[in-house]
Amino acid sequence: MYGHQGKILHVDLSKGKTWVEDIPEEWRRLYIGSRGINAKILWDYCKDPDITWEDPRNIIIFAPGAVTGTTAPASGRTSVTTVGCTTGLYLKSNTGGHWGAELKYAGYDHLVVHGVASEPSYILIEDDNVEVRSAKELWGKDIIETDALLKKWHGEDSRGLYIGPAGENLVRASSIHCSLFHAAGRGGGAAVMGKKNLKAVSVRGTKPIRVKDPKKFAEIAEEMRENLRGDSGAQGLHEFGTAGSIAAVNEMHAFPGRNWQTGYTENVYPISGQALNELGYLKRRVACFGCTIGCHRYSEIPKGPNQGIASGGPEYETFGALGNGPGVIDTEGVLLANEMCNRLGLDTITAGGVAQWAIESYERGVLTKEDTNGLDLGWGKIPELLATIEALAYRKGKLGDLLADGLKIATGKVGHDSYKWAVINAKGLEQSNVETRSAKAYALAFAVNPRGPDHLMTETFAEFGSSPEAVDLIEKLTGDKKWASSHFTDFRAEIVRWHEDCYEITEALGFCVFTSTAAFGVNPDNMTRLYAAATGIEMTEDEMMLTGRRVCTLEKAFNITRGATREHDNLPWRLMNEGAKSGPLKGATNSQEELNEALDNYYTLHEWDLKTSWPYRSTLEKLGLKDVADHLDKHDLLPVE
Repeated sequence: MYGHQGKILHVDLSKGKTWVEDIPEEWRRLYIGSRGINAKILWDYCKDPDITWEDPRNIIIFAPGAVTGTTAPASGRTSVTTVGCTTGLYLKSNTGGHWGAELKYAGYDHLVVHGVASEPSYILIEDDNVEVRSAKELWGKDIIETDALLKKWHGEDSRGLYIGPAGENLVRASSIHCSLFHAAGRGGGAAVMGKKNLKAVSVRGTKPIRVKDPKKFAEIAEEMRENLRGDSGAQGLHEFGTAGSIAAVNEMHAFPGRNWQTGYTENVYPISGQALNELGYLKRRVACFGCTIGCHRYSEIPKGPNQGIASGGPEYETFGALGNGPGVIDTEGVLLANEMCNRLGLDTITAGGVAQWAIESYERGVLTKEDTNGLDLGWGKIPELLATIEALAYRKGKLGDLLADGLKIATGKVGHDSYKWAVINAKGLEQSNVETRSAKAYALAFAVNPRGPDHLMTETFAEFGSSPEAVDLIEKLTGDKKWASSHFTDFRAEIVRWHEDCYEITEALGFCVFTSTAAFGVNPDNMTRLYAAATGIEMTEDEMMLTGRRVCTLEKAFNITRGATREHDNLPWRLMNEGAKSGPLKGATNSQEELNEALDNYYTLHEWDLKTSWPYRSTLEKLGLKDVADHLDKHDLLPVE
């Protein structure tokens, strides 16, 4: 087989059993790989709604992309798919680093983990040798300690994927770490691993990956690299990382602060990518497998009482969630919080989100010192923020146990209308730091995202029109460059639909989505041609994009089995009911009327029912998902056409 290795590795932790199955040939055309095939596998094993995230029947799937491990640029991404613990719904998260390429070199496109181990365990994969081993010596260790031990046991050239204490303690903010400082962060996938008593997966492989037409593949890969080198956004990502845009976003009054109560901070420079560079904190730029951009940072505190503390990042989202959000406008303060999250295995977005809610709840008198482990919480208090993060990871005291289950559960326990300042939507995930009150395509994308309100399922960055490439794309999608502004509501459904499809095929192939939806050097045309050169599977660009729509619809169908309806496609109460505090759109909200219109347009484009948001049988069958339609029909979950 070309491109793919053609193998799905299954490991049953309950039985200590492993087996390998071939990827069906039709799946490579219908779902491409990685995220797409993961969605199909999760549907086949877990479509019954009584399979919760805690159920031993829940599976967790790890899959590098269809061209991961090749010379395709920035193609080192890995998708992780499971029934999520934060929402109880479909969860796809994605990570970079080098682990995915190593799994491909070991001979596998997908690793599917079943069951629950009787004791702490890890999976060892060395080509055809697959073992489940005791992880008693690893349990309780943080991410850095776990990585060091695995490399000591299995060689410096092995690659590890692991959870920290947060995942072991079933914290819903926990993240799966890969190649040390890369994380599949959102939705609590690490808690699923923790529930399975699975600490880590160590991989080392030596098998080649063959492509069908090496000459053509090399030409298209070089074309992509040239495109990325010439892209106006790629150089900024290399120079300053994702945090390089913070000053500009702040000037737009769109950088959320103090739990989304503000959109502008007077002196935001200390928590920016520029500050990392110019103040001496940036030690090196880090690239994932095959990447020509190198947007990741590795930062270290060079002097003072915290000298030597270092970690990967921080990224834009971390500077927002652990900096501007809790009012910590201090470079070292964010570096300390970021390092703690990376070491303990926490998603910085959710960790920051729950900490901000706790600070505001304490400020309002809804939480007392008895509830906060004696901490005098407040905006800008670094020691208290660090203590909150530690409590979260270890479920320490009342505060840690309250926050560890996420804000959907926490607000139910606390009451007092505390849901109004919990920045989550009906699905229950804490929102990433995009100001949707002034970014209308993002608002729609966040509302319909199957895992909850964040940017890593559909990145509609082009709507800002911040580069010539972005403006050109918006003109292509809408017919006019004037719609390249985030303040418009016109054509937002069309923008979201295109980005959904493009995002999915990007991940299915294993590319970083920055290359196709933030920079634009990788696009549906060259991805289609590259896939054909890799696999010999010829498709048109429209057929390739249709696989994106197919997978998005399958992910939607999975959530329908869990009771999701149109009412779950919404945005946080604060953003729907409290206006932006400043800037050109002062007073603007994500109104229900505005969202309803966008949802109607979006569902119409998808050929889904407007009342329920569910796909029609005819839509599912048109996409080759008749078995999905039959299952939904059996459970009375198909709308009447």
